[in-house]
Amino acid sequence: MQQIPTVPENSPFSPDQRAWINGYLAGLFSTGSAASISSAPDPETPLLILFGSQTGTAEALARKTAALARSKGFQPTVSCTDQFQKLPLQDTQNLLLLTSTYGDGEPPDNAAGFWSFLSRPDAPRFEGLRYSVLALGDRNYPEFCKFGIACDLRLAELGAQRSHPRAECDVDYEQTSKQWMAAALDSLRLAEPPPSVPAAEPPKAQVSQGFSRAQPFPATVLQNRLLNTPGSQREVRHYEILLEGSGLEYEVGDALGVFPSNCHDLVSDLLGLLGCDGEEPTPGQESVPLRLSLLRTFDLVKPTAELLTLLAERAPGSALPELLAPEHNSRLRDYLSGRDLRDLLSLSETRWSAETLIPVLKKLQPRLYSISSSPKAHPGQVHLTVAAVRYEAHGRPRKGVCSTFLADRLSPDTPVPVFVQTSHGFRVPADPAAPMIMVGPGTGIAPFRAFLEEREAIGASGRNWLFFGAQHRAQDFLYEAQIADWKSRGHLERLSLAFSRDQAEKVYVQDRMLEEGAELWAWLQEGAHFYVCGDASRMARDVDTALQKVIQIHGSRSAEEAAEFLQELRNQKRYQRDVY
Repeated sequence: MQQIPTVPENSPFSPDQRAWINGYLAGLFSTGSAASISSAPDPETPLLILFGSQTGTAEALARKTAALARSKGFQPTVSCTDQFQKLPLQDTQNLLLLTSTYGDGEPPDNAAGFWSFLSRPDAPRFEGLRYSVLALGDRNYPEFCKFGIACDLRLAELGAQRSHPRAECDVDYEQTSKQWMAAALDSLRLAEPPPSVPAAEPPKAQVSQGFSRAQPFPATVLQNRLLNTPGSQREVRHYEILLEGSGLEYEVGDALGVFPSNCHDLVSDLLGLLGCDGEEPTPGQESVPLRLSLLRTFDLVKPTAELLTLLAERAPGSALPELLAPEHNSRLRDYLSGRDLRDLLSLSETRWSAETLIPVLKKLQPRLYSISSSPKAHPGQVHLTVAAVRYEAHGRPRKGVCSTFLADRLSPDTPVPVFVQTSHGFRVPADPAAPMIMVGPGTGIAPFRAFLEEREAIGASGRNWLFFGAQHRAQDFLYEAQIADWKSRGHLERLSLAFSRDQAEKVYVQDRMLEEGAELWAWLQEGAHFYVCGDASRMARDVDTALQKVIQIHGSRSAEEAAEFLQELRNQKRYQRDVY
């Protein structure tokens, strides 16, 4: 029996690199001996892997799943859910769906059309389909994995056969997703192999080189500049980060992932509660001092479900035992808001030990920030526009983990671990002559500064219109000088401003959209692309509502027709959002 070689786990490759190489080796050796693949499906067995992704995580996992699928003898096709109309879904027999949930339990923007298709009353049946779903979410939001759950249930309602149970991933998704990939593929291997399709060429090696999320680049911050002027209630900073020597490349619309370190004061407080000085070895990582692990490895703000259960047992007189009941989820979220591990551990009268605490902590996750520069305008650099989060809660000052890591805890020689998160569907128009409308209040200006720099660098002839809003013009007009220069030179044809606190009645960007609705509709009729960046739960929802009103009023459409028009814009990649 011929043995298919694989790269061992202790090799000098990242998990992603091992997956790609193993997939390539499986393809090379899959025709060498029938016995060597007797337990796998036909090497030409097709597998459709669909992803719905807002930030790119689901797509990255879909491609990792495809690499593993090749090593197991499948012939995978990876596609975004927004391409569903071009895919033979009703003829598909093996499907893996990986999708995130966005905003208030909503589908990612690139999955909205797919969900409309699945949920309509006359949706087709899928009796011949075997499938499994990987749902991505964040337990800090009330509708955890809601869209992935809805897709799973709807496919079953339409007659599809669930080959493996749905997996639901929190922000630390690596282990859960890895287990799901292997189990879901194995469940499909047990199926009767469908008729073969014409053989494809053996898969080529696709080994990623250089720095990535798994191996972030230790970058240098060249500039940390406050954008607000004195008297502002906000603290928004501009960062210029050196990427030279990293091999990292980005396009406008991409995000930069930043791995932060925790606040030193919070770590010292926790060490005091543990009765440790920080030099003790970390349980399970004996070569790493405990202080260093608390600084760099573990999330010290958001408790895991395991930690909350343990806390309820150790503090029976606290509010936690009652709040952990499922019917009190909303009250639990309110209770945890503004509290960190120091607050929670202090509820218990018994002393905690590192051996008890460390196993029930989640890993510290990177933060993604929309890139606010064009690589054509700033070669070798990447710029960020970040609001520092600071507030008082429960009698103590609180800090955003990553925003104050960047603002406060960097010395000139402190490396910042970064990687590029590729955007999917948030790009400047492919046609440089196409008009572009951008709505980005506050730090939502970030990608649009990059868009405007990019279009200026390539000499794009398309007209540009920016909606920007903040509290006060005098203190909060971010990048005012650069924007004014673009406006004076005609690179920015229209600029619509909404400073909410400069008059008695608050005015927001969506109000400006309605005021200038006739012109906005005219731009859309001329083929303009419409972009939104910012808060998903309020601003982006209000902008979407205002846009539909503009279409109804100035396009003489009914509410249903306006919604259909917006969906068509999405299908054409002319309505794109970078919301969080």
